[in-house]
This record gives sequence, structure tokens and C-alpha cells, in this order.
Amino acid sequence: MTTESPSEFNHLETLSTTELLAGMNRLDHTVPDTVAKALPQIERLVEAIVARLGAGGRLFYIGAGTSGRLGVVDASECPPTFGVPASLVVGIMAGGDGAIRQAVEGAEDDAEQAWIDLQQHNINANDVLVGIAASGRTPYVIGGLNKARAAGMATGCVVCNADSAVAAAAEFPVEVVTGPEFLTGSTRLKAGTAQKLVLNMLTTATFIRLGRVKGNKMVDMQLSNEKLVHRGEKMLMEELGIEEAEAVQLLKQHGSVRAALDARAKQ
Repeated sequence: MTTESPSEFNHLETLSTTELLAGMNRLDHTVPDTVAKALPQIERLVEAIVARLGAGGRLFYIGAGTSGRLGVVDASECPPTFGVPASLVVGIMAGGDGAIRQAVEGAEDDAEQAWIDLQQHNINANDVLVGIAASGRTPYVIGGLNKARAAGMATGCVVCNADSAVAAAAEFPVEVVTGPEFLTGSTRLKAGTAQKLVLNMLTTATFIRLGRVKGNKMVDMQLSNEKLVHRGEKMLMEELGIEEAEAVQLLKQHGSVRAALDARAKQ
């Protein structure tokens, strides 16, 4: 596995802060190009997700450690960004929600637990399961994907090693082979960055395809704080060519940018 291969850097403890940062940054620059090579695979997975969600299904992520936490982050950001229910994209961690903050020993080694965890969400054949595992060998993820695929669900994955067991278990694998890390084996670095980029693509492209964006604006975003309210007002000003006072009133009246735009279109 290339993610476990020795770093090209050595004697890290002897390097200055400048040298440490420059080394990490140099390796980080390789990540986007590696993701670009996987774009055809990412496209196939996005198309599968769009089809299932468009037909009433949901998207589930499973993973352990950094990979699992990244899935939880991506899922949790979909409701405020796109105005979708929290149940539409769900991130599940090996070891439960407590493992988001503190590692749960041995949780990722249980090949049966992911399917048990998924059953709590009444998962069914209309849903999509994406396993996230930098190593590509996490038993929790492999077991979940195997059960999901046997149950007729669409399955995908995001891994950072080639020809992995996780990729073999998924119908739509995404393999972003990031290579050795700056700190040998620490996949929270390059591999984690690559996974975050791919997950951003999956949900952003999916919800654009499903009509949750207008032009280039998040018209369905939740107006959950002052910054987002102001952003919504600015959207209305730009889209409708109106002054701030009118945008403020429209947003207060209708509660969302999309609702305000739809109301104005009917006038």
C-alpha cells in the first residue's frame, strides 16, 4: 500500500518549522492532480447518487478514523448549504458518534457492525452507500459495502490505494492514489485532503444536478445566522436588481432566497 510507504523525508525531528511546512506544502500540491486522474470514476459515482436520490433514496457514508469523520463533516454540511433534510445525507462512524472526538479501539475491525449501524436508519435498496477508507482495507467498511451491495443498494467508495478490498466491494469505486505521506502512514494528511476534495465534489455536484442551486448561488441554504441572512439579501439584490431594503423585506416575508425568487416570478 503506497499510503504506508516510507516518507521521502526523514529525520523530521531535526527540521525547522519552515522546512516542515514547506515539505508538507510541496506534497499537498500533488493532491489535486491525483484527484483529477480519478474524475471519470467520480463522475460515475455522482451519476449513481443523482439517480438514487432523484428517485427518493438517501446517501450514506461509512468510515473509521479520519475517513469516517470526513464523511460526517460532508453530510452535516448538506442541510445548511442546500436546504435538504438532515436524513438525506448521513455520515456513520465506526464506534458511533463518540468516535468523532475520541478513537474507539477496535471499532474499525468489526466487519458486521456497519450493517447493524445502517439498519438503525431503515436503509433499503433505494439508498446509496459510500465507504470511505484511505487504506482500502478497513473491515468495517468492507463488510458494510458487501451487505449493501447484496441488498441491491448502489455502492461506492473513496480510497487512496489501488486494487483494494474496499474498491472491490463497491460498484462505483473512486481510487485516488495519493502515495507516501510526509509523516509515514499518517493518512490524515494527503489522503485526507484528497478524500475531502472528492466528498465535496460528490455532494456539490449531486445537489446542483438535483436543482438545489440557481445560477451559481445557494438559493436553498438555511438562513441560520446573520452572515447567511446578509448573503441571502445580497443574492436577491443581484438576481432581481433591487435595493437592500426591498431584499430585506422579501427575505423576511418568504423565509428563503428560493421562495422569494419564486414569489417575485409569479408577480
